[in-house]
Amino acid sequence: MTGRQASPSLAGAEDPIVFVIDDDSSVREALSSLFRSVGLRVEAFGSAHEFLQLKLPNVPSCLILDIRLPRVSGLDFQAELAKADIHIPVIFMTGHGDIPMTVRAMKAGAVDFLTKPFRDQDMLDAVTAAIERDRNSRDEAKVLSNLHELFATLTPRERQVMALVTTGLMNKQIAAEIGLAEITVKIHRGHIMRKMGAKSLPDLVRMAELLGIGPASGQPQT
Repeated sequence: MTGRQASPSLAGAEDPIVFVIDDDSSVREALSSLFRSVGLRVEAFGSAHEFLQLKLPNVPSCLILDIRLPRVSGLDFQAELAKADIHIPVIFMTGHGDIPMTVRAMKAGAVDFLTKPFRDQDMLDAVTAAIERDRNSRDEAKVLSNLHELFATLTPRERQVMALVTTGLMNKQIAAEIGLAEITVKIHRGHIMRKMGAKSLPDLVRMAELLGIGPASGQPQT
């Protein structure tokens, strides 16, 4: 029998989910009961290893992590998640918290650091903030992914023109810059607006900023 505790009745739902890692079964059970009482999905694990066996669902989520885990500290595990490109908001809890640990956790991106015993409302507030952060992050990633897909439909010349248009150059200036007729630049500009779904020049500029497009190459910067 493992230390994992799940919410089978809610499996497959698209609602946010809270993950808990703590080697103390009483803590796992108490937190699971707390989160379920406010309608949150929850899955609890007795070790970091058990959590890593899980394929994370594509829904807003957060991780409640005890600072002292078997075989690996919570802080080290947080670093491991980052190296593995697993981005999930983390809330640390500990009965042995101190200022250096708190600072390190927050600098590494933790949402909150709660010292046991903590009030239920403090934990719920931290979870609400963490899930909201993750939801916003997912929304931003989706917008950026869609922009990359739209940008990929542009021809190399259209990408070049878009990069110059969004720096504020006029059609005549762009034509002189890349050796095209002004009417040709205007046509390219119309194609770009349509393909990118931009409603205005400021809208296109915002897209270019999100993509990190540089005027030198007309390619998203990495």
